Amino acid sequence: MRKILTGAAILALVSSTALADEPIKNPLADGETWADLQYDIVGDAVLNDGSALFDLEAPFRAHDAATVPVKLTQMDGGDSRIEALTIIVDENPAPVVAEFTFGDGMGPLDLETRLRVDQYSNVRAIAVTEGGDTFMTGRYVRASGGCSAPAMKDAAAAMAALGRMKLRQLDNVIPSALSTKTPAAQSGTRRVAQIMIKHPNYSGLQRNQVTQLFIAAHFINEFEVYQGDELLFRMEAGISISEDPSIRFTYTDNGAPTLRVWARDTDGAVFEETFKKTAISM
Repeated sequence: MRKILTGAAILALVSSTALADEPIKNPLADGETWADLQYDIVGDAVLNDGSALFDLEAPFRAHDAATVPVKLTQMDGGDSRIEALTIIVDENPAPVVAEFTFGDGMGPLDLETRLRVDQYSNVRAIAVTEGGDTFMTGRYVRASGGCSAPAMKDAAAAMAALGRMKLRQLDNVIPSALSTKTPAAQSGTRRVAQIMIKHPNYSGLQRNQVTQLFIAAHFINEFEVYQGDELLFRMEAGISISEDPSIRFTYTDNGAPTLRVWARDTDGAVFEETFKKTAISM
């Protein structure tokens, strides 16, 4: 997989006037933009139709282009473990949103995050299985201006809260995992968690609303989650992950009592937090 496409793309403003009247129903269909991107992202890899392996769920018309929810779910019967996954927004200034690497505890895949979408675009996910095969699926999303949308907080407030993390443990969404009294760490149980981190994730395309000068790119580009010493997943991200990044994921409990989060941003600041697993609730 190619490294995140940043650099000059971050510094250039891209017009958001390209519109599409109809969705591209087949995410494998060749398009002019994808034809230019494909080799840089996957090289000579054969892209198999991923629709039987996993699903990418996203709104056809986004409510907020700066926080477009994207959910990735492995299909029932999709036995091949997904080891790595890349999310791409074809028409974004930096099309590669993030590259994920998954540990054994993340299979079968169930993960959700929020993206910026700068123009009407195909949103793609490319998965590599443990057997080395590559699969792609995706959706068409109508949204515009997400990469240059003003930050929700002013700079002072954003810096004051920089790196603060919160963990939500959402195990009650898996009925089969529930019991009246369950220890905090139950080995083999499928559990659900959501990690949120405060960060403005400036894209480099936003303007200060007072001076109208561009705000320098400053975003979280590395993010890791562990249970005990076992890696659940690692994310290498670009400018297209939303402000205040949020990742919801399902994992298999290995019995360790804690979840540990490590993140680093493009200024070199490192953020770490360790959370105790709670008992699974009814």
